[in-house]
Amino acid sequence: QVQLVESGGGLVQPGGSLRLSCAASGSIRSISVMGWYRQAPGKQRELVAIISSGGSTNYADSVKGRFTISRDNAKNTVSLQMNSLKPEDTAVYYCNVWQGVAYWGQGTQVTVSS
Repeated sequence: QVQLVESGGGLVQPGGSLRLSCAASGSIRSISVMGWYRQAPGKQRELVAIISSGGSTNYADSVKGRFTISRDNAKNTVSLQMNSLKPEDTAVYYCNVWQGVAYWGQGTQVTVSS
């Protein structure tokens, strides 16, 4: 089993920034893809950004140029730097890692509002 602990959510004004972090622990052997998903009220969970063990990244079109995903393979952590936040970025953000199966964090709330 792999446990994921997220941190860094909160309330921010439009145009502001937040940084989310996720630390993986437990039975870690070889994590392939790490990433972030989000789910807004009444909507399905959607991909925000993913990063491979080699550093290749993929972003949702809605966050390209504003969000940056990074990972530290030695520490088994993944982070999401979110800049120029918009009200439509409001959602619960979930950390996700793949190690044979998918593991999910508990989620952290991000609210963008004035």
